[in-house]
Amino acid sequence: MADRSSVERLWLRGFHQPKPGAPRLLCLPHAGGSASFYLPVSKALSPAVDVRAVQYPGRQDRHAEPSAGSVQELARAVFGALDERAETPLALFGHSMGALVAFELARLLEDAGRPPAVVFLSGRRGPSVERIENVHLADDARLIEDIARLDGTDSAVLRDPELLQLILPALRADYRVVETYRPTPGPRLRSPFVVMTGDADPRVTPDEARTWSQETDGTFELQVYPGAHFYLVAQQQAVLARIQATLRRLAPGTGAVV
Repeated sequence: MADRSSVERLWLRGFHQPKPGAPRLLCLPHAGGSASFYLPVSKALSPAVDVRAVQYPGRQDRHAEPSAGSVQELARAVFGALDERAETPLALFGHSMGALVAFELARLLEDAGRPPAVVFLSGRRGPSVERIENVHLADDARLIEDIARLDGTDSAVLRDPELLQLILPALRADYRVVETYRPTPGPRLRSPFVVMTGDADPRVTPDEARTWSQETDGTFELQVYPGAHFYLVAQQQAVLARIQATLRRLAPGTGAVV
């Protein structure tokens, strides 16, 4: 059985050394995404913030591992990798599929008496908005078309048959996880929510993003940025400034430069 440190290294990736006592920001990727997507976040916020990113199974150095079967399975695995002895504030940031994982992880943390200081939820409608989606059952051409529409994958990758064969299994598995997701029953959370979305996102409208307010009794903020599903790439500076300002309120002295 793997020890805790090896489990943590498998699931949680750090790119820069934080200063002692820095608040933690745990970043959860989108469908098909990897921990390295959040390298720019770590570069901008470190060393004032201890930025860690989750590496899901089924991709990059974990490509030989089977993909997770559900959002809840991912949340439980990440929960098990977190250091329960850590005393610094923990914030969660999840984009798209990662928002769902962050939400379920926040529930586990609250149940354990370790509520996150804040939950950033990006590019995803609240779980109360139900929509039938079955792209994961479609053929490869339809799946690739949907990925291209979101404009988050290099078009050169989508034109390379060999690369596609490497990434499509994990992508399809992630789509299945998202499209079959049903929230775990339970009380509203107590953690503050900061919800972010693009004003032209084909997957979520600002009104649908606002429905996350139904899931918490904590404070709620909605930030709408110009852009589509991957607005956070083009609007990186503004998004990082919002994260930094929120963390500074929670942990004075967080003076990262964005």
